Amino acid sequence: MNLLELTKTGIYELLLHEELPDIHAEGYMLRHKKSGARIALIPCEDNNKVFNIAFRTPPYDSTGVAHIIEHTVLCGSERYPLKDPFVELAKGSLNTFLNAMTYPDKTLYPVASTNDADFRNLMSVYLDAVFFPNIYHEQNIFRQEGWHYEMESEDSALTINGVVYNEMKGVFSSPDDVLERETMNVLFPDTAYGVESGGDPDVIPTLTYRNYLDFHSKYYHPSNSYIFLYGDMDMAESLHFLDSEYLSRFDAIPVDSALRFQKPFSEMRRVVKSFPISSDEETEKNTYLSWNVVAGDELDLKEMIAMDVLDYALLSAPGAPVKQALLDAGIGLDIYGGFSDGFLQPYYSISAKNSEEAEADRFLQIIRDTLTKEVKNGISSESLKAGLHTMEFSFREADYGLYPKGLYYTLDCLDTWLYNEEMPFDALKQLAVFKELNELIGTGYFESLVEKNLLNNPHSALIILKPETGLQEKRERALAQSLAEKKAAMSAEEIRAVMDETRALRAWQDSEETEEAVASLPVLKRSDLKKEIPVFPNEEVKETVHFENGKERSIPFVYHETECSGIGYLELLFNAKRVPLRLVPYLGLMRAVLINIGTASHTYMELSNAINTTTGGMICSVNSTECVSDPLAYKAFFTVRMKALIAEMDKGASLIREVLYTSLFDDEKRIKEILSQTRSQLQLQLQQAGHGTAATRAAACTSPEGAFTDAVGGIGFYRFIRDLEDHYEEKKGEIRDSLRELAGDLFRSDSLIVSYTCGKEDRASASLAVSKAVLPTDADLPLIGEEDVPVLGRKNEGFTTQGQVQYVAVAGSFLASGIPYSGSMGVARQILNLEYLWQNVRVRGGAYGCSSNMKRNGRAVFVSYRDPHLLRTKEVFEQAAEFLRTFEADEAAMTKYVIGTVSTLDIPLTPSTLGVVSMRAYLSGLTDELRQRYRDEVLRADSAAIRAVADAIEAAVKDACLCVVGGESSVASCKELFDSVEALL
Repeated sequence: MNLLELTKTGIYELLLHEELPDIHAEGYMLRHKKSGARIALIPCEDNNKVFNIAFRTPPYDSTGVAHIIEHTVLCGSERYPLKDPFVELAKGSLNTFLNAMTYPDKTLYPVASTNDADFRNLMSVYLDAVFFPNIYHEQNIFRQEGWHYEMESEDSALTINGVVYNEMKGVFSSPDDVLERETMNVLFPDTAYGVESGGDPDVIPTLTYRNYLDFHSKYYHPSNSYIFLYGDMDMAESLHFLDSEYLSRFDAIPVDSALRFQKPFSEMRRVVKSFPISSDEETEKNTYLSWNVVAGDELDLKEMIAMDVLDYALLSAPGAPVKQALLDAGIGLDIYGGFSDGFLQPYYSISAKNSEEAEADRFLQIIRDTLTKEVKNGISSESLKAGLHTMEFSFREADYGLYPKGLYYTLDCLDTWLYNEEMPFDALKQLAVFKELNELIGTGYFESLVEKNLLNNPHSALIILKPETGLQEKRERALAQSLAEKKAAMSAEEIRAVMDETRALRAWQDSEETEEAVASLPVLKRSDLKKEIPVFPNEEVKETVHFENGKERSIPFVYHETECSGIGYLELLFNAKRVPLRLVPYLGLMRAVLINIGTASHTYMELSNAINTTTGGMICSVNSTECVSDPLAYKAFFTVRMKALIAEMDKGASLIREVLYTSLFDDEKRIKEILSQTRSQLQLQLQQAGHGTAATRAAACTSPEGAFTDAVGGIGFYRFIRDLEDHYEEKKGEIRDSLRELAGDLFRSDSLIVSYTCGKEDRASASLAVSKAVLPTDADLPLIGEEDVPVLGRKNEGFTTQGQVQYVAVAGSFLASGIPYSGSMGVARQILNLEYLWQNVRVRGGAYGCSSNMKRNGRAVFVSYRDPHLLRTKEVFEQAAEFLRTFEADEAAMTKYVIGTVSTLDIPLTPSTLGVVSMRAYLSGLTDELRQRYRDEVLRADSAAIRAVADAIEAAVKDACLCVVGGESSVASCKELFDSVEALL
């Protein structure tokens, strides 16, 4: 039965059928007559199938009810009555995506898989979860995932715990996140956007179980749903499944989930707020200034794309006029912002970081003056073309890395569908808009948008976010006092009730699943798994490159042939271990400087425009990889990566050469700006990704590769950048000379390996591109010896922040155990992450995330994310070996773990990602033979193989170094654990 025939049965009504040539597909929108559900279908040849069910969920307060429901509906349902079918799916599914997300106005439940049976299983579990969750029968689900009072005994303090509660404490610990939330609250005070959909930690504990259930019963009905199916599947069969198993059980009802427009302001609003900083941070030049304006119509695709292009041309590109004017005026050390859409009312932001409140009026005036000047004189046509080309290239390429293409298409569809039911596919029809906008450059169209949306628009807000030392301690004391007063006011009966609820929650969390519950979850069989690895397309050849000056040199090329739709992906990898150790930190700075500084031929704004009008993008990175043949060794490369249409590859390569050999390292003003911006971005990165920060630093204490990674991108690199910026006047000559020396040591053709990903017919373009990108190195130049970055030495470190949660990491080596790396370690990792750590760190501990990993070089890492605990989590990590030593599982359970492990090996790769992954395997010496052996070991793993990993984990933990990034009070309370404690920033 085809789709059109299906509508004749009377079950579905076809509302819309459109050709979608931009994505080589067609779209159908249906309505399920009985339930009122909306369904968008995009049948196409992509075997990475995507299902998503979304609900419009406008919150009415900041209790985080929508977010808590997102977590809790996945904790068991009518058909699948396990405590956590989400985790059980992760253990034993071949999914390519499995998650759920809460936005300010919607909640999404997307899944993806390339396996038909697995895809159907995922659909069923998610549909049952959202429509028939166990939350109505088990209040402990709400307590665990949302919030609950805890008290172990009559003498213990009353505390609050919960996964969402701790997650949002982590979110509210970052001033950048606080600013983003404050922006929404100020711009839309009378609508759902004026509250925190994720939940404010101060407000979450006011959410009652009754109100939480009422929210679900109101919004989680098919009449309020937006269902999306994408990919190579039998759409008629999927629609029959939706109807027969779920939708037919409901009758259509009116659901008032409409989003209201905020009444426009008559004048700009000004708000001053404080954010906490640690006692070691400075208050001077640590204020955020942010101007935000409600701008544009979400349903006008042309205007939405134009606003993104304007952001590039006016603010985001290196040297963009608004950014440069603010930097030149010394308003802030980092200027950033952008256009935020995907809401009923989009908005545009310009923010200055590391500023002062006294600069607020000048900040606004400079923005207005600069925008007015751009309107009067005309916005740079080259900048507008560069912004448009970048967006069009990205849309055509549709490369989302390891994420399914269909996932992004469903998000795009909801950008219009959620606000107009007749516009489900408009965001997927962009090519004609790009053409129209390109023709409008120079006509005054873009300038008129600036006038209408920015200059003459009073619906705006100036937000001043000021640092306040001791604010977090004040909040912690206030919470502790409030809880103490609450406990003091409790009767003996009420105290016993909290204790009983605490014990009951623990007992529920620790209870074993029944055999019936486990058997309810659909699972695949080992026979469903592919036994052979997908072979990486690595072909090494020595190419004789003929340079323009008549010289030639033999250079190693590694080709990765795959269908690339006329795009080439060029990677130039320069051996970074040939630079002196004293210059290693400058590798990280070089990564930030190149492409963002002027050259002999272009200013940095002109360079950005030239790159973005000629190519699909150019980036620099510093990468390291393990060596399979020697677990104590590593390779390191400075990589320049460029993608372009094959016809434009040589032009892009010429720009690479310009960047590598003529960058103006003596531009002191620009170098200072880049240092400030790099420092600012590192501050955000180190705090928001505290788990990665802690894991990298812990590894640096025992591993040369870890020490290298820390030196070029971790805490060690941040300290290096901080020192250079703080002492810039005395060090600027050293910086200039070091960058010049590094470029001379690094960008040599005798230190180069070329990686090229392209279609079979396009290989000939590679040698020509390299001849234009690289200058030949004289054969008689001396080579610099390779050295390892020395490890930091065994120590435990605590790094304090103003945050309310911790990131706990331990890293060590299992080489001393004598146990070789094997596929059983991959399965053990799956078991640890989704069984032991999930249960003890997340479920019982309340942390938002936790994970472990074991690598071929013998390194093992355990880490927690947004964790309310520190010592307790460290103890859980230390007991992991004992868990494995006593591990036992029947064949059905082991099969799930094996399937889940295989799913991490078989993620579909885009051409770009395939080239990167294949090249990393080549560099590390990871042959297809070794990969096949690893897969074979995964496929035959059993309980005995998992128990055999215990000694390796024990050796790693015994050898491990501890690193914690966390709140001052938490780290101070465990100071005896650390050899040193200091402020992160």
